[in-house]
Amino acid sequence: MARVVFPEHLLRHTGGQRELELFVDNYRELLAVLEERWPGIRGPLNKSAVAIDGQIYQGAFLEPVHADSEVFFMARIEGG
Repeated sequence: MARVVFPEHLLRHTGGQRELELFVDNYRELLAVLEERWPGIRGPLNKSAVAIDGQIYQGAFLEPVHADSEVFFMARIEGG
């Protein structure tokens, strides 16, 4: 199962749950499962960056998520 980790700023949307494990095939499916579990979380997740197996994405819609993947959500870093 893929390990999914949420940072502090998302805990209010997950009821305080910092991590969970899920069976999903890609990031799109991961978002759908999380939205089903916590309605309304998709908006904050879309405003976050995500690291899948150490690679950071600003948008990872079709990126694969494997059974042994680690998915970390994080606040986006803005530059100027």
